[in-house]
Amino acid sequence: MRIDVAPTASAVVPSELSGLTALVIDVLRASTTIITALTNGCEAIVPVSEPLDARRRALAMASGGALAAGERQGEPIPGFDLSNSPVEFQTPRVRGMTVYFTTSNGTRALLAARAAHAIGVAALVNVSAAAAWAADGGRDVAILCAGSHGARALEDWTRGGLLVERLIAAGRGADVDACLRLDTTKLVPRYVPNVDKIVGDPR
Repeated sequence: MRIDVAPTASAVVPSELSGLTALVIDVLRASTTIITALTNGCEAIVPVSEPLDARRRALAMASGGALAAGERQGEPIPGFDLSNSPVEFQTPRVRGMTVYFTTSNGTRALLAARAAHAIGVAALVNVSAAAAWAADGGRDVAILCAGSHGARALEDWTRGGLLVERLIAAGRGADVDACLRLDTTKLVPRYVPNVDKIVGDPR
C-alpha cells in the first residue's frame, strides 16, 4: 500500500486522488466536530465553501431540519446556529439535523478530496478506527491535512504545539481537550460526494 501525505488543503491535486482512499484530517477542530456531531445523532454534515451559501442552504430546507455551522479565522460566524466546536455538538440540538458546515481549512480539504474513491474523516478521537478503515479498503491512501491558511498546521502534523497554546489562550480549552483525546470512538465519518454529505453510516 502506498501512502501519500498532503500537508495542506492547497497542496491537494484532485486528479491524483482517483482510485485512492483519502483520510481528511483537521484535528483542531473540524474533523473532531464532524465526528462529535454524527456521534450525537446528527443526520449528515454538508461541507460548504462559503458562509453565505451555508446559511442560504440551511434556510432553504422547508422542514426546518437544518443548521448552519462553522467559523472563519477561528471565530464563530454571526447569524450561524453553531460554530466549529465539538463541545457545541454534544447536545440533543443536533439530533436528526443536517448541518451545512463551513470552516477556514477543514471543509476546504474535504471539498478538495471529492475525486477520491472513498473519503474518511480522521482525528485523534478515531485515529485507530480511521487507520483500520483505510487499510481495509485495499487501495493506496492519501492523508490530506487541512493545514491553516495555506500553511502546515502543527496539530495536524504533531498533534499539538503552538496552535494548541493559542487556542487555549483564546478561551477554547474545552475544545482543545475534546480534540486531543485519543481513540474515544470507532466512528469513521464518510464523505459521499455524489450525495454531497458526510454521514456516519454510508449504507
